[in-house]
Amino acid sequence: MKNVFVIGAGTMGLDIAQVFATAGYNVTAYGRTDASIGKSSAKLTKSLAKRVDRGKMTQEAADAILAHITFVTDYENLKTADLVIEAIVENMEIKHNLYAAIDEICPEHTIFATNTSSLSITELAACTKRADKFIGMHFFNPATVMKLVEIIRGMHTSDETFETIKALCTEIGKEPVEVAEAPGFVVNRILIPMINEAVTIVQEGVASPADVDTAMKLGANHPMGPLALGDLIGLDVCLAIMDTMYNETHDSKYRACTLLRKMVRAGLLGRKTGKGFFEY
Repeated sequence: MKNVFVIGAGTMGLDIAQVFATAGYNVTAYGRTDASIGKSSAKLTKSLAKRVDRGKMTQEAADAILAHITFVTDYENLKTADLVIEAIVENMEIKHNLYAAIDEICPEHTIFATNTSSLSITELAACTKRADKFIGMHFFNPATVMKLVEIIRGMHTSDETFETIKALCTEIGKEPVEVAEAPGFVVNRILIPMINEAVTIVQEGVASPADVDTAMKLGANHPMGPLALGDLIGLDVCLAIMDTMYNETHDSKYRACTLLRKMVRAGLLGRKTGKGFFEY
């Protein structure tokens, strides 16, 4: 395996592309528009330059990473892709349309890996003719730093596909954890309801956002408070995960807080918009 095609030029897609480029893979990073890939390319170049300036990376290493990533707005390189990693919006219909389209372009051996944080791997794979080569490969933000990758089998994922991706995770410096297909998998099933509960505490006037986060950092030894973490993840992403878990289980413990939904409707999504529970 040497050619990796990453679909999604946002934060996660760009970080995943950097992880594979750092490990020496030939990476194609796909974005829908010239503007989006231009922004991503500039962001990566700036980020690497900062690491060089701080002495955390040599210029040669930074240049090598950039040389291993090609930014595109077309699917031409799918024809030689060994692995496709999808990191787009958490919407089943949009993902289905994407997979149905690229399934016709990719070689028979190409493995499809979705970075979904909560959606069904089996359902995503159903619109392709390669359900045996379809797997969940859930990275965590920031993917360049966080070591964990949850790997999730769909109902038809083959042992060969699973073992290939498990070994690949180790090769790129990550720690793979096998997770059975279930809403939210492991981390988000625990983490996102905690963030939702923190929002509920603010909604009920029990404590301010700053005090909620201070309490959890000092009282539970968390490196980051739940509301700041929600802002980092994206409150829209948190809401989408809560809704997915609730719709799949109909368990009230996964019902999204009213304030969380209101903030998403208001466009207060966290760091990506400059304001969530805190200003950035």
